[in-house]
Amino acid sequence: MTTNLDRTANRALSPGLTARLSLTPKTTLAGRLDGAWWPRSRDLAAELPTLADALEGRWGRITRVLVNPGHWPVVPHKVAVIGHVLHVGWFTEQDPDKVILLSYTTGRCDLLVIPPETEPASAARLMTAAALPGSVLTASALMSGEAATGRRTREARSSEDAWANDGGAAPAPQPHPVAHPVVGARMIPLPGHTGR
Repeated sequence: MTTNLDRTANRALSPGLTARLSLTPKTTLAGRLDGAWWPRSRDLAAELPTLADALEGRWGRITRVLVNPGHWPVVPHKVAVIGHVLHVGWFTEQDPDKVILLSYTTGRCDLLVIPPETEPASAARLMTAAALPGSVLTASALMSGEAATGRRTREARSSEDAWANDGGAAPAPQPHPVAHPVVGARMIPLPGHTGR
């Protein structure tokens, strides 16, 4: 059975758009991630061609891609890119926040996948953190940390909004507790302590 793949169809979906990508600088410090990728959608068939194209200069021709199907509604077996076909595989055991790209010439590239709906400020923090040389953080650890940061940011905004809605008045100062002298206190020496 022969399958014909239109190699230009995916380019038509996103004309002129480049992959939103942050890569670690070339260094001897190896980390768990080689950078981050912030796709514009959860459509692998539409997103992988621009990613493979962006990585070709540094990683060579990407031939295989591995994902966790948890974040992708459809995982195609093959995706047409310029000049060749990417073979896509999935493993539920793989970190769901990571994509693995394989190249015959350079080897393996592990990227944090930032969900498309992520706010730009959060995505920028994640892209910077994932591209740090020698980082020992996993993709899921970075996402968990960013979720906590986002929660704290929302809580801070909420309290600022409440402050502004209350007229912006500072809370009334609380009186300091009065220090009372301790009456009848004595020191009890610790066992084995000479008291000097």
